[in-house]
Amino acid sequence: MEVWMHSLLAALALPEFGLSTVFVVCLVSATLLPMGSEPVVFGLVKLNPDLFWPAVLVATAGNTVGGCISWWMGRGAHKVRDKLKPNSSTHDARALRWLQKLGPKACLLSWVPGVGDPLCAVAGWLRLPFWPCVGYMAVGKFFRYLVMTAGLLWVFPQHWAVG
Repeated sequence: MEVWMHSLLAALALPEFGLSTVFVVCLVSATLLPMGSEPVVFGLVKLNPDLFWPAVLVATAGNTVGGCISWWMGRGAHKVRDKLKPNSSTHDARALRWLQKLGPKACLLSWVPGVGDPLCAVAGWLRLPFWPCVGYMAVGKFFRYLVMTAGLLWVFPQHWAVG
């Protein structure tokens, strides 16, 4: 067990596989699985300051792809519900009405922790247009990673020695 864990950690080590690790972690954290991606992006940038912009862009891309997966999961869940109960009326809660009123622009809030990931799934459930949702998701997620990473670098400016 210890050998397996060591090899897994070695394979995901940031200095060796930095941007690919950031992409995968950001993708997974944007699905409905509870996981934070900001520490990974910050860690990579802290170890390699020259990778600030590539890390922010790769994190944005991975998190946006994860949001798209959530959107498609919501869309698929709605199709399954329609097949199982074709004539059922949907219960329009106030939040759903608000989301329908905002349309794809609501996906700009997909960066909000705890709310953003389900928001993408609900956007798919409501059959909001895919590409506008993706655009708004990407903008919101980009600014989250930009502000969070720059803010963490400002709060923790000192260089940490590894090992």
